[in-house]
Amino acid sequence: MKQATRLVHAGRRPADHYGMVNTPVYHASTVLFDSLEAFDASNADPFSGVHYGRLGTPTQFAFESAVAELEGAHGAVSTCSGLAAIATALLAVVQAGDHVLVADNVYGPTRKLCDGLLARLGVETEYFDPLVTADELATHFRDNTRALFLEAPGSLTFEISDVPGLAAVAHERGATVIADNTWATPVYFDAFGHGIDLSVHAATKYIVGHSDAMLGVVNCRDAEHFRAVRQTSIALGYCAGPDDVYLGARGLRTLGQRLPVHEANGLALANWLAEQPAVTRVLHPARADHPQHHLWQRDFTGACGLFAIELVPGERHQLGALIDGLDYYGLGASWGGYESLALPVEPSGSRTVTRWQAEGPLLRIHAGLEDIADLIDDMAAGLARYTAA
Repeated sequence: MKQATRLVHAGRRPADHYGMVNTPVYHASTVLFDSLEAFDASNADPFSGVHYGRLGTPTQFAFESAVAELEGAHGAVSTCSGLAAIATALLAVVQAGDHVLVADNVYGPTRKLCDGLLARLGVETEYFDPLVTADELATHFRDNTRALFLEAPGSLTFEISDVPGLAAVAHERGATVIADNTWATPVYFDAFGHGIDLSVHAATKYIVGHSDAMLGVVNCRDAEHFRAVRQTSIALGYCAGPDDVYLGARGLRTLGQRLPVHEANGLALANWLAEQPAVTRVLHPARADHPQHHLWQRDFTGACGLFAIELVPGERHQLGALIDGLDYYGLGASWGGYESLALPVEPSGSRTVTRWQAEGPLLRIHAGLEDIADLIDDMAAGLARYTAA
């Protein structure tokens, strides 16, 4: 079955809902049972069936089934945000006294979670250069290392780690491998085929695809990890809102059609930007000049619309001149929706063992679904304003 068809039909069981194509939105808290016997049977197995709104509804289960099927997971656990999914995945596999290894290019809130909540709970985080070799990473493992957390590419600076090589080292030492797979989605990166145990997604982004819902999901390789993640999510009281889950399920159906447009627009825009005098560097893994392009070619089957550019040195007011006059690029912290975005970012403050070295400011760009000619013309005018200011 081709990918687009899989996306349209993943997890679909219309017969369960009177033939409706989409699973209805169930707004539910209390669930009533016909008898005490049925109530007792339900409580005996909290991992199946509908028991209480917070523990899942048919809307939630339909979404989880579809996402798990798409990524080839044993099971999926949805949460109220991408960060909640990251927290659930980590807390499912660590306890006080444990040690975790985290790539130094991870999403900023992941770092805050590790340095804040996990540290208070007695879990030590050690950051490592995302470009280490498997042999180099092996020297960082301890007897109490329980998890390896990767993000490839990094969401600000777009380094690509040797995911299967690093995952193999972690498995040799009994550690769980967690990866943030939001950038590539299951469409462009086979997480479990590259050694990942828990594949985390900020479904808020490409899965929802329309910038109107907060949603996260953890796809689990096997039953053991699924049980741990599900129990942790329940213990934390995480539950995704029914309307957001519905929007995630709906967005999933068009993901196979949207992502190629994001990819094409992003690459066309990146290639054009690479020729502009105000741009000193383009950070896009699908371009041949990216330092880890060979790893992207080996491990990924495509790219999304998110990348970054380094501008020639300039002041903050020049960035304001560039951004404030843009017509088709919004200024916002998220990405993955249908609209284009341009956001100045500063990676220097989110590093521990590596240094971000750049003379000019970094601009993260998300290429949306607009016509590429309009996006190029708008950015050309913005770069002209940057230079003039």
